Amino acid sequence: MRIGILGTGNMADALATHWARAGHHLVVGGRDLAKARRLADRIGHGAAAADLRTAAEHAEVALLAVPFGAATPLAAALRTALAGRTLIDCTNPVGPGFRLLTAHGPSAAEQLAAAVPETRIVKAFNLCHEDVWRMHPPVFDGRPLAVPLCTDHPTALAQVSRLTQDLGCTPLPAGPLANATLLEATAALFITLWVGHHADAQAIAPPLTHATGPA
Repeated sequence: MRIGILGTGNMADALATHWARAGHHLVVGGRDLAKARRLADRIGHGAAAADLRTAAEHAEVALLAVPFGAATPLAAALRTALAGRTLIDCTNPVGPGFRLLTAHGPSAAEQLAAAVPETRIVKAFNLCHEDVWRMHPPVFDGRPLAVPLCTDHPTALAQVSRLTQDLGCTPLPAGPLANATLLEATAALFITLWVGHHADAQAIAPPLTHATGPA
C-alpha cells in the first residue's frame, strides 16, 4: 500500500516505522524537508521524503500526524491532493486541564470531513501514547491491543484494518465517523485518569461477559 505520512513528530515515527517494515511504500511529508528526510532515513525500508503535498498525492492512505490545531487547516490546504484518498486522523483535541476542546461542536474528525469532503476520513490510533505504538506487538496480559476505527467508508475501514493488523493490533470497527466524538472524549477521560490521577483506566470497565449485568 502507498502511505503518505503528513507530519514528522513522534506519532508519525512510531506508526510509520511499523508500516514500512510490513512492506508498505512510505513517503514522509513535512513543512521542513530536512526533518522529513531525517525521519525517512530513520524509518528506512525505502521510505522517501517530500513536501506535504507530494506525500499526500503519493498516498492511497495518508496519516495526519500533526497537532489538533494544525490538522484541519493543513487538510484544507491539501484538499485536491487528498481527494479520493483515505485520511487517518489520530489527533486529540485536548487542551489545558485535559479539557475536550470540541465538547460543544463537531469532533476533530468531523471538522476534517467538512474541510475535505472528497476524502475518506478514519478516526484511529488516538487512545494511546506514541510509545505504545512503538511496541511490536502491543500485547498486555496476553491480549493484543484493540484499536477502535470510526469511518463512514467500507473501503477505508478495510485499508486501516489492515494497517492496524500490521501493528500487531486487533481492528475494532466502532461505527460511523459521528462516533469519533466518543473516541475523542474517551481519550480526554483516559488522559485525565492516567496523567491527572495516576489511575488505571482499564479498571473502569467490566469484561464483556458482565457488560449488561451479571452472567
